[in-house]
Amino acid sequence: MNIDWGALPFGYHKTDFNVRCYYKDGKWGSLEVSSSETIDMHIAATALHYGQQAFEGLKVYRGKDGNARLFRWQENVKRMTRSAEGIMMAKVPEELFKEAIFKVIELNSKYIPPYGTGATFYLRPLLFGSGPQVGVKPAEEYAFMVFGTPVGPYFKQGFRPVPIEVIRDYDRAAPQGTGSIKVGGNYAASMLPANRAHEDGFASVLFLDALEKKYIDEAGPANFYGIKDKRYITPCSDSILPSITNMSLEQIAEDIGLKVERRKVPVEELDTFEEVGACGTAAIISPISKVYDRVKNITYDYGNIPGPYTTKLYITLRGIQEGALEDRYNWTTVIEGV
Repeated sequence: MNIDWGALPFGYHKTDFNVRCYYKDGKWGSLEVSSSETIDMHIAATALHYGQQAFEGLKVYRGKDGNARLFRWQENVKRMTRSAEGIMMAKVPEELFKEAIFKVIELNSKYIPPYGTGATFYLRPLLFGSGPQVGVKPAEEYAFMVFGTPVGPYFKQGFRPVPIEVIRDYDRAAPQGTGSIKVGGNYAASMLPANRAHEDGFASVLFLDALEKKYIDEAGPANFYGIKDKRYITPCSDSILPSITNMSLEQIAEDIGLKVERRKVPVEELDTFEEVGACGTAAIISPISKVYDRVKNITYDYGNIPGPYTTKLYITLRGIQEGALEDRYNWTTVIEGV
Protein backbone atom coordinates (compact mmCIF):
# COMPACT_ATOMS: atom_id res chain seq x y z
CA MET A 1 0.00 0.00 0.00
CA ASN A 2 1.47 3.33 -1.08
CA ILE A 3 -0.73 6.34 -0.31
CA ASP A 4 0.34 9.98 -0.40
CA TRP A 5 -1.75 10.97 2.61
CA GLY A 6 -1.13 14.68 2.19
CA ALA A 7 -2.38 14.66 -1.41
CA LEU A 8 -5.63 12.77 -0.82
CA PRO A 9 -8.78 14.40 -2.21
CA PHE A 10 -12.14 14.16 -0.49
CA GLY A 11 -13.23 11.18 -2.55
CA TYR A 12 -13.60 7.42 -2.62
CA HIS A 13 -10.48 5.32 -2.16
CA LYS A 14 -10.81 1.54 -2.13
CA THR A 15 -10.24 -0.19 1.20
CA ASP A 16 -10.31 -3.88 2.09
CA PHE A 17 -13.65 -4.54 3.75
CA ASN A 18 -17.15 -3.20 4.37
CA VAL A 19 -20.02 -4.58 6.45
CA ARG A 20 -23.67 -5.30 5.66
CA CYS A 21 -26.81 -6.25 7.53
CA TYR A 22 -30.33 -6.98 6.29
CA TYR A 23 -33.78 -6.41 7.76
CA LYS A 24 -36.32 -9.10 6.86
CA ASP A 25 -39.45 -10.49 8.48
CA GLY A 26 -39.49 -7.64 10.98
CA LYS A 27 -35.99 -8.07 12.39
CA TRP A 28 -32.32 -7.36 11.65
CA GLY A 29 -29.99 -10.24 10.81
CA SER A 30 -26.34 -10.69 11.72
CA LEU A 31 -23.58 -8.42 10.50
CA GLU A 32 -21.75 -9.70 7.42
CA VAL A 33 -18.25 -8.75 6.28
CA SER A 34 -17.63 -8.26 2.56
CA SER A 35 -14.69 -7.37 0.34
CA SER A 36 -16.95 -6.51 -2.60
CA GLU A 37 -17.49 -2.90 -3.65
CA THR A 38 -20.84 -3.68 -5.29
CA ILE A 39 -24.28 -4.72 -4.04
CA ASP A 40 -27.13 -6.75 -5.48
CA MET A 41 -30.43 -4.89 -5.48
CA HIS A 42 -33.95 -5.77 -6.54
CA ILE A 43 -35.04 -3.87 -9.63
CA ALA A 44 -38.15 -2.67 -7.76
CA ALA A 45 -36.35 -1.64 -4.54
CA THR A 46 -37.95 1.41 -2.94
CA ALA A 47 -34.55 3.10 -2.65
CA LEU A 48 -34.39 3.28 -6.44
CA HIS A 49 -37.96 4.36 -7.08
CA TYR A 50 -39.20 6.29 -4.07
CA GLY A 51 -36.06 7.58 -2.39
CA GLN A 52 -36.13 5.46 0.76
CA GLN A 53 -32.48 6.11 1.51
CA ALA A 54 -30.55 7.80 4.31
CA PHE A 55 -26.87 8.01 5.20
CA GLU A 56 -24.44 9.35 7.76
CA GLY A 57 -20.87 10.60 7.73
CA LEU A 58 -18.35 10.49 10.56
CA LYS A 59 -14.59 10.54 10.88
CA VAL A 60 -11.82 8.65 12.60
CA TYR A 61 -8.81 10.77 13.57
CA ARG A 62 -5.32 9.44 14.28
CA GLY A 63 -4.04 11.23 17.35
CA LYS A 64 -0.58 12.43 18.20
CA ASP A 65 -0.38 9.56 20.68
CA GLY A 66 -0.98 7.07 17.87
CA ASN A 67 -4.48 6.13 18.98
CA ALA A 68 -7.47 6.39 16.69
CA ARG A 69 -10.41 8.51 17.83
CA LEU A 70 -14.02 8.45 16.71
CA PHE A 71 -15.95 11.69 17.16
CA ARG A 72 -19.47 11.73 18.68
CA TRP A 73 -20.71 8.60 16.90
CA GLN A 74 -23.71 8.37 19.22
CA GLU A 75 -25.10 11.56 17.66
CA ASN A 76 -24.89 9.93 14.23
CA VAL A 77 -27.03 7.04 15.50
CA LYS A 78 -29.65 9.50 16.74
CA ARG A 79 -29.67 11.36 13.44
CA MET A 80 -29.97 8.19 11.37
CA THR A 81 -32.88 7.17 13.58
CA ARG A 82 -34.62 10.47 12.84
CA SER A 83 -33.96 9.97 9.13
CA ALA A 84 -35.41 6.46 9.24
CA GLU A 85 -38.51 7.70 11.04
CA GLY A 86 -38.89 10.59 8.58
CA ILE A 87 -39.20 8.34 5.52
CA MET A 88 -40.64 5.25 7.23
CA MET A 89 -37.64 2.90 7.18
CA ALA A 90 -36.63 0.27 9.72
CA LYS A 91 -34.49 1.89 12.42
CA VAL A 92 -30.94 0.65 13.02
CA PRO A 93 -30.42 -0.25 16.69
CA GLU A 94 -27.57 1.59 18.40
CA GLU A 95 -25.69 -1.63 19.17
CA LEU A 96 -25.84 -2.72 15.52
CA PHE A 97 -24.66 0.70 14.36
CA LYS A 98 -21.78 0.60 16.85
CA GLU A 99 -20.78 -2.95 15.93
CA ALA A 100 -20.77 -2.05 12.23
CA ILE A 101 -18.65 1.10 12.43
CA PHE A 102 -16.13 -0.42 14.82
CA LYS A 103 -15.80 -3.52 12.66
CA VAL A 104 -15.05 -1.37 9.59
CA ILE A 105 -12.44 0.58 11.55
CA GLU A 106 -10.82 -2.62 12.84
CA LEU A 107 -10.71 -4.33 9.44
CA ASN A 108 -9.36 -1.26 7.62
CA SER A 109 -7.09 0.20 10.29
CA LYS A 110 -4.13 0.51 7.90
CA TYR A 111 -6.12 3.12 5.98
CA ILE A 112 -6.43 5.49 8.94
CA PRO A 113 -4.10 8.35 7.91
CA PRO A 114 -1.20 9.28 10.21
CA TYR A 115 -1.42 12.26 12.54
CA GLY A 116 -0.37 15.55 11.01
CA THR A 117 -1.17 14.70 7.39
CA GLY A 118 -4.48 16.60 7.32
CA ALA A 119 -6.24 13.41 6.21
CA THR A 120 -8.79 11.33 8.10
CA PHE A 121 -10.68 8.04 7.77
CA TYR A 122 -14.26 8.74 6.70
CA LEU A 123 -17.06 6.32 7.59
CA ARG A 124 -20.25 6.18 5.52
CA PRO A 125 -23.18 4.29 7.11
CA LEU A 126 -25.98 3.75 4.57
CA LEU A 127 -29.59 2.64 5.10
CA PHE A 128 -32.00 1.98 2.24
CA GLY A 129 -35.18 0.23 1.22
CA SER A 130 -34.10 -2.98 -0.52
CA GLY A 131 -37.49 -4.65 -0.70
CA PRO A 132 -39.63 -4.37 -3.86
CA GLN A 133 -42.68 -2.14 -4.16
CA VAL A 134 -44.46 -0.80 -7.21
CA GLY A 135 -46.99 1.25 -5.30
CA VAL A 136 -45.80 4.23 -3.29
CA LYS A 137 -45.39 2.71 0.16
CA PRO A 138 -42.55 1.70 2.47
CA ALA A 139 -40.48 -1.39 1.75
CA GLU A 140 -40.73 -4.45 3.95
CA GLU A 141 -37.00 -5.16 3.68
CA TYR A 142 -34.01 -2.89 4.33
CA ALA A 143 -30.25 -2.97 4.04
CA PHE A 144 -27.75 -1.29 6.36
CA MET A 145 -24.15 -1.00 5.20
CA VAL A 146 -20.98 0.78 6.28
CA PHE A 147 -17.81 1.42 4.31
CA GLY A 148 -14.79 3.54 5.07
CA THR A 149 -12.29 5.46 3.00
CA PRO A 150 -9.31 7.75 3.72
CA VAL A 151 -10.02 11.33 2.67
CA GLY A 152 -8.29 14.66 2.44
CA PRO A 153 -9.89 18.10 3.00
CA TYR A 154 -13.39 18.61 1.58
CA PHE A 155 -12.26 21.81 -0.11
CA LYS A 156 -8.89 21.43 -1.81
CA GLN A 157 -7.82 24.77 -0.31
CA GLY A 158 -8.05 23.24 3.16
CA PHE A 159 -8.58 25.71 6.00
CA ARG A 160 -8.62 28.79 3.81
CA PRO A 161 -11.52 31.14 3.04
CA VAL A 162 -13.56 30.29 -0.07
CA PRO A 163 -16.13 32.34 -2.01
CA ILE A 164 -19.77 31.26 -2.13
CA GLU A 165 -22.88 32.46 -3.93
CA VAL A 166 -26.41 33.23 -2.68
CA ILE A 167 -28.98 31.06 -4.47
CA ARG A 168 -32.50 32.45 -4.96
CA ASP A 169 -33.82 30.43 -7.91
CA TYR A 170 -33.41 26.94 -6.41
CA ASP A 171 -34.49 25.37 -3.14
CA ARG A 172 -32.66 22.61 -1.32
CA ALA A 173 -35.64 21.60 0.83
CA ALA A 174 -39.04 22.94 1.85
CA PRO A 175 -40.33 23.71 5.36
CA GLN A 176 -41.95 20.65 6.97
CA GLY A 177 -40.27 18.45 4.36
CA THR A 178 -37.12 16.35 4.56
CA GLY A 179 -34.57 19.15 5.00
CA SER A 180 -33.91 18.31 8.66
CA ILE A 181 -33.05 14.65 7.99
CA LYS A 182 -30.05 13.25 6.14
CA VAL A 183 -31.60 11.71 3.03
CA GLY A 184 -30.11 11.60 -0.44
CA GLY A 185 -32.89 13.60 -2.08
CA ASN A 186 -31.81 16.78 -0.31
CA TYR A 187 -28.36 16.47 -1.84
CA ALA A 188 -29.69 15.66 -5.29
CA ALA A 189 -31.74 18.87 -5.13
CA SER A 190 -28.60 20.89 -4.42
CA MET A 191 -26.46 19.56 -7.27
CA LEU A 192 -27.65 21.74 -10.14
CA PRO A 193 -27.21 25.11 -8.39
CA ALA A 194 -23.93 23.94 -6.86
CA ASN A 195 -22.63 22.96 -10.29
CA ARG A 196 -23.59 26.36 -11.70
CA ALA A 197 -21.80 28.07 -8.82
CA HIS A 198 -18.66 25.99 -9.41
CA GLU A 199 -18.67 26.95 -13.08
CA ASP A 200 -18.86 30.59 -12.01
CA GLY A 201 -15.85 30.22 -9.72
CA PHE A 202 -17.56 29.72 -6.36
CA ALA A 203 -16.77 26.92 -3.95
CA SER A 204 -20.33 26.45 -2.72
CA VAL A 205 -23.77 28.02 -2.43
CA LEU A 206 -25.85 29.71 0.22
CA PHE A 207 -29.49 28.66 0.11
CA LEU A 208 -32.26 30.90 1.41
CA ASP A 209 -35.45 29.69 3.02
CA ALA A 210 -37.84 28.18 0.48
CA LEU A 211 -40.92 29.97 1.79
CA GLU A 212 -40.02 33.67 1.78
CA LYS A 213 -36.45 33.88 0.43
CA LYS A 214 -35.64 36.19 3.32
CA TYR A 215 -33.54 34.09 5.64
CA ILE A 216 -30.29 32.14 5.39
CA ASP A 217 -30.76 28.37 5.30
CA GLU A 218 -27.97 25.89 4.48
CA ALA A 219 -24.52 26.67 3.10
CA GLY A 220 -24.49 24.00 0.41
CA PRO A 221 -24.02 20.67 2.22
CA ALA A 222 -23.10 22.41 5.48
CA ASN A 223 -24.50 24.63 8.23
CA PHE A 224 -23.85 28.38 8.14
CA TYR A 225 -22.61 30.57 10.97
CA GLY A 226 -21.72 34.23 11.34
CA ILE A 227 -19.77 36.02 14.07
CA LYS A 228 -20.16 39.61 15.21
CA ASP A 229 -20.05 41.51 18.50
CA LYS A 230 -18.76 38.40 20.30
CA ARG A 231 -21.81 36.40 19.16
CA TYR A 232 -21.87 33.09 17.30
CA ILE A 233 -25.02 33.22 15.18
CA THR A 234 -26.39 30.25 13.24
CA PRO A 235 -29.76 29.83 11.49
CA CYS A 236 -32.75 28.15 13.09
CA SER A 237 -34.97 26.46 10.51
CA ASP A 238 -36.94 23.23 10.18
CA SER A 239 -35.44 22.73 6.71
CA ILE A 240 -31.83 22.68 7.95
CA LEU A 241 -30.01 19.45 8.80
CA PRO A 242 -28.87 19.61 12.45
CA SER A 243 -25.08 19.43 12.16
CA ILE A 244 -23.13 17.51 14.80
CA THR A 245 -20.15 19.73 14.01
CA ASN A 246 -22.21 22.89 14.47
CA MET A 247 -23.61 21.53 17.74
CA SER A 248 -20.03 21.03 18.93
CA LEU A 249 -18.91 24.47 17.75
CA GLU A 250 -21.76 26.10 19.66
CA GLN A 251 -20.39 24.62 22.88
CA ILE A 252 -16.83 25.61 22.03
CA ALA A 253 -18.01 29.12 21.12
CA GLU A 254 -19.45 29.52 24.59
CA ASP A 255 -16.23 28.20 26.10
CA ILE A 256 -14.16 30.87 24.33
CA GLY A 257 -16.47 33.69 25.39
CA LEU A 258 -18.99 33.99 22.57
CA LYS A 259 -22.73 34.20 23.09
CA VAL A 260 -24.53 31.62 20.97
CA GLU A 261 -27.68 32.61 19.06
CA ARG A 262 -29.66 30.07 17.04
CA ARG A 263 -32.32 32.08 15.25
CA LYS A 264 -33.61 33.24 11.89
CA VAL A 265 -30.84 35.12 10.10
CA PRO A 266 -32.00 37.67 7.49
CA VAL A 267 -29.87 37.59 4.36
CA GLU A 268 -29.20 41.33 4.76
CA GLU A 269 -27.38 40.53 8.01
CA LEU A 270 -24.49 39.27 5.88
CA ASP A 271 -23.44 42.92 5.67
CA THR A 272 -22.89 43.07 9.45
CA PHE A 273 -20.87 39.94 10.15
CA GLU A 274 -17.16 40.12 10.97
CA GLU A 275 -16.56 36.45 10.13
CA VAL A 276 -18.66 33.81 8.38
CA GLY A 277 -18.17 30.14 7.71
CA ALA A 278 -19.71 26.80 6.82
CA CYS A 279 -19.35 23.78 9.08
CA GLY A 280 -19.93 20.05 8.82
CA THR A 281 -18.26 16.68 9.21
CA ALA A 282 -16.57 16.79 5.80
CA ALA A 283 -14.98 20.24 6.04
CA ILE A 284 -15.11 20.73 9.84
CA ILE A 285 -15.00 24.50 9.20
CA SER A 286 -14.67 26.21 5.86
CA PRO A 287 -14.10 29.94 6.35
CA ILE A 288 -15.87 32.10 3.78
CA SER A 289 -14.00 34.90 2.02
CA LYS A 290 -16.98 36.50 0.30
CA VAL A 291 -20.64 35.95 -0.44
CA TYR A 292 -21.95 37.11 -3.80
CA ASP A 293 -25.66 37.84 -4.28
CA ARG A 294 -26.27 37.54 -8.02
CA VAL A 295 -29.79 38.97 -7.98
CA LYS A 296 -28.86 42.09 -5.99
CA ASN A 297 -25.35 42.27 -7.46
CA ILE A 298 -23.85 42.69 -3.99
CA THR A 299 -20.66 41.15 -2.67
CA TYR A 300 -20.12 40.78 1.07
CA ASP A 301 -16.37 40.59 1.69
CA TYR A 302 -14.76 38.98 4.76
CA GLY A 303 -11.13 38.79 3.68
CA ASN A 304 -8.80 36.04 2.52
CA ILE A 305 -7.48 35.11 5.96
CA PRO A 306 -9.56 33.11 8.48
CA GLY A 307 -10.88 35.35 11.25
CA PRO A 308 -9.56 35.02 14.83
CA TYR A 309 -12.68 33.36 16.25
CA THR A 310 -13.07 31.01 13.30
CA THR A 311 -9.42 30.02 13.68
CA LYS A 312 -9.83 29.43 17.42
CA LEU A 313 -12.96 27.34 16.85
CA TYR A 314 -11.23 25.22 14.21
CA ILE A 315 -8.03 24.66 16.18
CA THR A 316 -9.99 23.77 19.31
CA LEU A 317 -12.36 21.32 17.65
CA ARG A 318 -9.60 19.65 15.61
CA GLY A 319 -7.46 19.48 18.75
CA ILE A 320 -10.21 17.65 20.62
CA GLN A 321 -10.81 15.30 17.72
CA GLU A 322 -7.13 14.39 17.51
CA GLY A 323 -6.54 14.18 21.25
CA ALA A 324 -4.21 17.18 21.35
CA LEU A 325 -6.58 19.14 23.62
CA GLU A 326 -8.62 18.10 26.64
CA ASP A 327 -11.92 16.45 25.74
CA ARG A 328 -14.02 18.09 28.46
CA TYR A 329 -17.31 16.75 27.16
CA ASN A 330 -16.28 13.16 26.37
CA TRP A 331 -17.01 13.61 22.67
CA THR A 332 -14.31 11.23 21.45
CA THR A 333 -14.09 7.46 21.74
CA VAL A 334 -10.48 6.27 21.84
CA ILE A 335 -9.93 3.09 19.83
CA GLU A 336 -6.73 1.47 21.00
CA GLY A 337 -4.84 -1.15 19.07
CA VAL A 338 -5.84 -0.12 15.54
